[in-house]
Order: sequence, then structure tokens, then C-alpha cells
Amino acid sequence: MRSMSASPEAETRAPGRTRALQYRFTAHIRDPQNNPPPEGIEDRRMAIYRDLVYANMESFVSSNFPVIRSLHDDTAWNVFTHEFFREHVCHTPLFPEFAREFLRWLETRQQQGRGDPAWLLELAHYEWAELALSLDEATIEQVAHDPSGDPLTGAPVISPLACVLGYHYPVHLIGPDFRPEEMPPAPTWILLVRNRDDDVRFHEINALSAMLIERLRANTELTGAQCVDALLAGRPVEEAAALRPAGLALLRELQSFEAILGTRIN
Repeated sequence: MRSMSASPEAETRAPGRTRALQYRFTAHIRDPQNNPPPEGIEDRRMAIYRDLVYANMESFVSSNFPVIRSLHDDTAWNVFTHEFFREHVCHTPLFPEFAREFLRWLETRQQQGRGDPAWLLELAHYEWAELALSLDEATIEQVAHDPSGDPLTGAPVISPLACVLGYHYPVHLIGPDFRPEEMPPAPTWILLVRNRDDDVRFHEINALSAMLIERLRANTELTGAQCVDALLAGRPVEEAAALRPAGLALLRELQSFEAILGTRIN
């Protein structure tokens, strides 16, 4: 209800004053050293907001990126997360997207040459991918398939909740006791799968396996065995013959991972 004592001019100015106050308030919370608090608020009260908002932000980052957190002692982590809090402008208010915002910030830091380890952004993506897949709204039930079908003799159906991740560094091995100093000569390939129980699992695979999975994803007619043969067609005969049993065994393994759901229904 409009106040009987407020003039129309005062009401027009109020939203602008409120907005300015909100920006000054939040600017101080994000970077108190360079942004003074709004006038008339005692520091004891502002400290409560500073500590509460930072603690909430830090808990999200720590829980979504536990390996990165384990690489920092408390002091270094406090500096690192305060830099994120101070510097990054989020593009969404949605909590499930918060980890993606941290990833965007690390991308910016890499572009700026801030001195982070060369593998840090890939490690963050690896940790983020698990969260992203766990929140993916796709379901296995949406895909028509015969779960009892043989992927060797039928056309395999790849799960919409399976994805191949490729990295320059062995991100799945990085931790407090292992921090790569040089980029390995060969990339690391990871198969990420969310199964029917909604459990997310990582599986290390090789480059040939990654290529087979992507071929199976695009396939609509060939049997799994035919897809293996097509993948090996450009290789020397003896090499192809030696690799074929491993390719057929991989089809069974992918089915056990639930990366292959079954076969297409004719």
C-alpha cells in the first residue's frame, strides 16, 4: 500500500537508492578491502554477512571440487577462493550451476596466465563432469532398446548418460601425492557413465575404445561386430586381426558398464 506521506517523486527515486545500496553492500562483502560498507551499519553486523556469504560460497566450491581442495592447505585455499569470490561475476543464480561458474573463472585465469598448474583447468572439468552428469535430465527409459540384446550381433544402443572425456593430463590420478610436472606424450581418455541406479562411474579407456564408442553412438544399422571391423578396416591386416578380439570384448565390457544399454529394436 502506498504511504500517504510519500510523494510520487520520492517513490520514483527510492528504487534507485535501494539498488545503489544493494550494490554497495554486495561490493563490500565481495571485496571489503577496496569497497567501504554502506554508511550507518556497524562493522560487527557487516562481519556477520561477510563471513556467512563467503562460508556458503566456499562450501559449494569445496564439495564440488574435493580434489582441488585437497591440493591446497587452509591458507592457500582461503586466498584462492577469496580471489574467486572477489573477481568472478556469476551468470546464473542457480545453485546447481555454481560449479560451472567456478570452471568459467578458472578458464579466465588460464587465459590471463595467472600461473596456475597447466593441468588445473582439466582437473576442474573432470570433477565438474561428474556433477553435470548426475544432474542431467536425460533418462535411460527415454531410449528405445532391448536390454537383453547382444551388442555383437545386434546394433548397440549407447546410453545418453555415457560420455567420453579426453584430457592432456591424467586427471584421474592427480592428488596431493601426484602433480604432473610435464604433459604426457599420450592423452588420457575417460568414459563417464551414469547407470540405471543413478550411480556415476569413471572408467579409464584408450584412444581406440574412445573412437569405437563414438562410432557406436552414430551407428543405426551395423552390428557391434561390424562396427569393430569398420573401425579396424584402415589398419594392416595382421594388426586388425590382433585387435579384433579386444574390440569384441570391449563391447561386452561397455554393456557391463551400462554404457551400452542393449540393442536397437527393429
